[in-house]
Amino acid sequence: MTTDTEEPTLTIDELAARAGTTVRTVRFYSTKGLLPPPVIGARRVGHYGQEHLSRLALIEELQQQGMTLAAIERYVAQLPPDLTAHDLAIHRAVVASWAPEGTETLDRRELERRAGRALDEEDVERLVAMGVVGLDGDSYRVDSGLLRLGARLLDVPVSQEAILASRNVLIEHSRAAAHALSQVFRGEVSQRAAQDVKSLSAHMQPLVVQALLTTFQRSLREELREWLKESPEDRDG
Repeated sequence: MTTDTEEPTLTIDELAARAGTTVRTVRFYSTKGLLPPPVIGARRVGHYGQEHLSRLALIEELQQQGMTLAAIERYVAQLPPDLTAHDLAIHRAVVASWAPEGTETLDRRELERRAGRALDEEDVERLVAMGVVGLDGDSYRVDSGLLRLGARLLDVPVSQEAILASRNVLIEHSRAAAHALSQVFRGEVSQRAAQDVKSLSAHMQPLVVQALLTTFQRSLREELREWLKESPEDRDG
């Protein structure tokens, strides 16, 4: 499994297979500037990594939201150039939260393909506990918008309790932010036709997502700096 710090090792055929798309599509996105160029290795073979996978997943999510290719190009162009695969995964999770909740029913083989990795029983139990996967006999009900992020969390060296607590905090405050923002814009759209409301939402969505992520990342850095300034005695209470 490729990580943010590993050298890109996937050929274009392997990248397309992992992303569930075609080589032709990968090349098309590259010509549109939606994917960074590969690292050219021996015999001039291009190699791709986790960032490319994460960008393809984000593009797929934006398409599922109903965004046109031109809108996706504008969205990607607004992203900071130094985003890591992890940052892109967060973007995708936030974008997915704008869509109505929906699940798919998958068999074990397709579940692992979508997750991008093999899953043992403990992994599945953790994904179930996160609310990403539900058991349905021999099949699995999957929140496809969160599966990749949930799979990445399996490798995070923190307890399952901490992950679940973090999830609850994010859900609670995301809903509060969404409610507050809806109140701000309610007056702007109350007298408009439905099509105008959809158009405004399509324009506002990428801006709000970017604002939320930027604000959150800045606030998290400030919190971490304050925490690191404290002495061990202060942290231990």
